[in-house]
Amino acid sequence: MPETLGSGSVDERQQCRHRHRRARGSSFVSERTERRANHDRPRRARRTDLDRDMSAAAKEFGVFLPIGNGGWMISRSAPHPEATYAYNRRVALDAEAIGLDFIMSMAKWKGFGGSTDHWGRTLESMTMMSALAEATSTVDIWATVHANVFHPALAAKMFTTLQDVSGGRAGMNIVNGSYADEFAQMGLWDPDLSHDERYRMTEEWLIAVMRLWTEDKVTMKGDFFTLQECESRPHPADRPTLISAGRSERGREFQARYADGAFLSADDLRQMRDYSRSVHDRAADFGRAVKTYSMLTVVLDETDAAAAAKAAHYAEGLDKVALAGMRASWGIPLDAARDWAEGATGEEAFQTAYVTGGPETITEHIQHIMTTAELDGLMLIFPDYHTDIIPFGESVLPALRQGFA
Repeated sequence: MPETLGSGSVDERQQCRHRHRRARGSSFVSERTERRANHDRPRRARRTDLDRDMSAAAKEFGVFLPIGNGGWMISRSAPHPEATYAYNRRVALDAEAIGLDFIMSMAKWKGFGGSTDHWGRTLESMTMMSALAEATSTVDIWATVHANVFHPALAAKMFTTLQDVSGGRAGMNIVNGSYADEFAQMGLWDPDLSHDERYRMTEEWLIAVMRLWTEDKVTMKGDFFTLQECESRPHPADRPTLISAGRSERGREFQARYADGAFLSADDLRQMRDYSRSVHDRAADFGRAVKTYSMLTVVLDETDAAAAAKAAHYAEGLDKVALAGMRASWGIPLDAARDWAEGATGEEAFQTAYVTGGPETITEHIQHIMTTAELDGLMLIFPDYHTDIIPFGESVLPALRQGFA
């Protein structure tokens, strides 16, 4: 999520925690061909800030890969993607075939339990995305790395490799760990590290990575990491795209200063617009340009009524035990998490904001969301990726491309 519609501590938990106010048919409306890559394909140059300014009107659309079992639906009655490379490879190829701009995967180390064992089975992001870089040829490849897990020297080398494998399409989604349980199980959770301190650690981590990408030997002694004449060659021919998710004041400052893409979450569209403007304006103060994104689940069918019925069916199977497990993983006491989940409504089965409808309605919803919130892009989620992506590409995406041209 990365890591909702985005996130806040380079905040993974926000992707599941914050969602926009929902109305009928849309969570926002009221305010809210297979190709193998050739080893000799030309490298795609990283876009400059000027390029981004010149193409500001063109919106970007990507897909959040279901790297964890169950995808992004905590439901017994929703489709249940398995965490396999074969499943994700087909999603990536379908995304490329319809002309999406990027694919991204989260990093997850422990699931939430329940009858669905939600996210109990996951693949590792950087490894899978390297394989998908070889399987694809045009979509950008955005992998997630935890700064609190991977030493900067390891991450620098891994993303240099991914950039080489992908021909210059790699992106690094930087997260710093917000789910205490999944890091405590590894002995990697520091309960005394505050939100601001996690960002300070991540900033030091990223500075080390960027130096390793550009300098032959790096010596630095920081508060969190130490390098002694550390070497990491070859350097990437073009720096990988940097992605960060956050919504806090500190998170948006980090995005504006370092990121190329900022994933945001908010409670409604006005707040999302304010956050997007904040990132854009702060980046301009630094002499930079940053694109803003959010996440959205799309429930598409031939008619509005059919899509609404499909969403209602998914909501019926809400796995409340897994939902409580997710809340508890944020650090909420388990009894309080269970009490909250017991009273939760079916729409909590959707881990992000969502829209439902036929092609025309979905198109209108997405146009309204992106225009009102002043977003540069959306990362899309589909309950049944194998069934839903191609129809979206045929009946919705062309109209979006034309509308935002």
